[in-house]
Amino acid sequence: MSRQPVSMDELVEHWTVLDDEQDLVTGKRGATKLGFALLLKYYTRHGRFPRGRADFPDEVVGFVARQVKVPAADFGFYEWSGRTIEYHRKQIRDHLGFRVCGVADADKLTDWLAANVAHAERSTDRVREELLKHCFAERIEPPHR
Repeated sequence: MSRQPVSMDELVEHWTVLDDEQDLVTGKRGATKLGFALLLKYYTRHGRFPRGRADFPDEVVGFVARQVKVPAADFGFYEWSGRTIEYHRKQIRDHLGFRVCGVADADKLTDWLAANVAHAERSTDRVREELLKHCFAERIEPPHR
């Protein structure tokens, strides 16, 4: 299945690294800088972290790469596991005011889903979409699949 190209309007609206975000990016270099910037913008757009490189259209990588002055090809060297990405995730959560979903949060989310969504909605995709919206509103990083 091919993806629709990302429009310039969408790139500018959702993938522009803002001034306060530039401060977070400063001090990082190469693939680390580009990877961090892409994680940050993805999280601000979707309220969760990406699963990997495949979540980023080439147009998005190129657009963000030009802003942070790192070759787009360097994104292939970004490490998707380990201490660096865990630290990046923590920095992003802290900056955006999110927290990791703990056991108490998961229990509350389960109760909320049962009371507000699951009784009326049978589509798992719609239930997941409502859960993600609620997590975003509550500033909770959604549980991973």
